[in-house]
Amino acid sequence: MIVKDPNLPRTKPPKRSAVLVRIGGFLQDRFSLEEDREDEAGVIQSISRGIEFRGISLWTLIFAIFIASIGLNVNSTAVIIGAMLISPLMGPIMGIGLGVGINDLTMIGRALKNLGLAVFISLLTSTAYFLISPLHIAQSELLSRTSPSVWDAFIAFFGGLAGIVAGSSRDKVTNVIPGVAIATALMPPLCTAGYGLSTGNLYYFAGAFYLFLINSVCISLATLLMVRFLGYHQKEYPTPEIERRVRSTIWMAVLVVVVPSSYLGSQLVRKTIFEQKAKQFVTNECNFQYRQLINYTAYFNRGDGSVLELSLVGEPLPKDSINLLRSKMPPYGLENTQLVVRQGNFKDAPIDVDAIKTTVTDQVIKYSQASIARKDHEIDSLRRYIDLTQTSRLSVADLRNELKTLMPDVQTFTASRSLVMNGNKETPDTVMLVYAKFSRKHTRAERLRIEKWLQSRTKSKKIKLLIE
Repeated sequence: MIVKDPNLPRTKPPKRSAVLVRIGGFLQDRFSLEEDREDEAGVIQSISRGIEFRGISLWTLIFAIFIASIGLNVNSTAVIIGAMLISPLMGPIMGIGLGVGINDLTMIGRALKNLGLAVFISLLTSTAYFLISPLHIAQSELLSRTSPSVWDAFIAFFGGLAGIVAGSSRDKVTNVIPGVAIATALMPPLCTAGYGLSTGNLYYFAGAFYLFLINSVCISLATLLMVRFLGYHQKEYPTPEIERRVRSTIWMAVLVVVVPSSYLGSQLVRKTIFEQKAKQFVTNECNFQYRQLINYTAYFNRGDGSVLELSLVGEPLPKDSINLLRSKMPPYGLENTQLVVRQGNFKDAPIDVDAIKTTVTDQVIKYSQASIARKDHEIDSLRRYIDLTQTSRLSVADLRNELKTLMPDVQTFTASRSLVMNGNKETPDTVMLVYAKFSRKHTRAERLRIEKWLQSRTKSKKIKLLIE
């Protein structure tokens, strides 16, 4: 037993506010970026140096475009990743965000000019490659860059944050910038836009170039926010009037870029949500008997003109079933979406042949597997029945001769194993069915004697004896 000394001073538990202060101090110490603000001039100089496209950087960009175009053409993910690592496109994009963050109109102008040059060279190079390439089929890696989603914007934004934080570090974390280049994927969309120009497919060009713009704006915005958060010094001008004019020009340019981007971003979010709802509806509700859904397409429009198009093969879906499908759409948030069902006639609708082949092949494989499993079950049942009949095959003549020794008055005799169905059971019982005709009537004791002999002789627990 421990006895406390009453003369010792009592220690009071720390107050709740003190504990919170300690926790806050610990978190601030861990997440603080104050140490890296000392190298502000070095960070600005490094980003400013990466803005320029001339000499080595320009040739590196051209070679990276060729590599990325080849990777998209042959559908090689590894080649595309290598091209993104080589690409120097991050420099001018981060330069725009840094210029806005420190009110440097000259840096913004240089960054925009060099970014425009890089985009022009990239489109020219990729278009030239796809014009001379013998491969003209759009592979999956290329098609994935034609339909931007809201997740691409999030990736670019957080990638831009990681890039500027790593760039502002005194230790210069070397593996962050290559990772940001891979994650944000600036190079493949420009090459895909070049493919769209070379093939005359404006849909591919618009989708891919829109993806590049989204990534660029989000990276620049992330750089701007982080520069302001780190408290970089604003550029000083000779007079307040010049400074005010420069800031007005910068923010006017920012509004010109941000407002359309915000609108397009909101539409992108709505489009992604609509596509997710359409996919959920198709997965849960479009399971039909005697017909197969081979493809579906969700067309999003800003108003109430969104369309969900189903392509079916097999027996035609009745009009009542189509109306029932339409009635199930409101719970999925598709009440203002038009449902179009195409059944067997695809003249006016582009159909993905590869998707049809894959779907039909999967269905054939599933049906074949189910059919094989069913036949295997039947074969096993028949094999067990054959084994049962073979192992318990009876010699009726021998049984009759042995019974004649016990009951000399037997005249007719037969025995066989039979399946008997009872009224309350789903499975049959196996019973030894025996029929015998005697010249005289037997007592109950004699019948029991015959049944016990049959059970012992045939090794059957259930005997059904019919005596005439």
